[in-house]
Amino acid sequence: MILRKLLAALLLVLAGLGVATPALAEVQVHFQSFNGSVLWGRYPHTFVIFEGTLANGTRVNENYGFSARNSAEAITQGPAQHMILSETPATIAQTNRHFSVTISDQTYRRMRAEVIAWRDYPGRYYDLDERNCIHFVARMAQLAGLRADVPSEYIRRPKAWLNYITRRNPQLGAREIP
Repeated sequence: MILRKLLAALLLVLAGLGVATPALAEVQVHFQSFNGSVLWGRYPHTFVIFEGTLANGTRVNENYGFSARNSAEAITQGPAQHMILSETPATIAQTNRHFSVTISDQTYRRMRAEVIAWRDYPGRYYDLDERNCIHFVARMAQLAGLRADVPSEYIRRPKAWLNYITRRNPQLGAREIP
């Protein structure tokens, strides 16, 4: 943190002298879980939020999760039609932020390409036990350099799974969400 402040101060001084400087860029990936409730009509869920600025100055504020288009179909018939969904600010406010990771522009682009690949996969790609929101977020975590497997006991438990990922990655310095 101190090093970042010193670097920012140095860049401001150089910029004031008319010296070209690189943009201070930083994109954070936040890993979120939603507790859900059958009464609310939403099942437990996990998703990622990208937030920050790329080196070219482009602001990033987007979020992605993976879901079945029809929950009943996913539960009763196996592989179902899939979609990438984005949460609203009101829904995000009701979720748990487990941890955040700073990523490079290159990693951001790889992660966005993976989002598109999951979105555009042909046919019925969502599977409650093989390719659900947890598997999607696990892939995002792997691309961010984290250890992120999906043991069978966590397949349908997003908050418990992200707590597990927190334990698997002590370098995050994150606490588990009760």
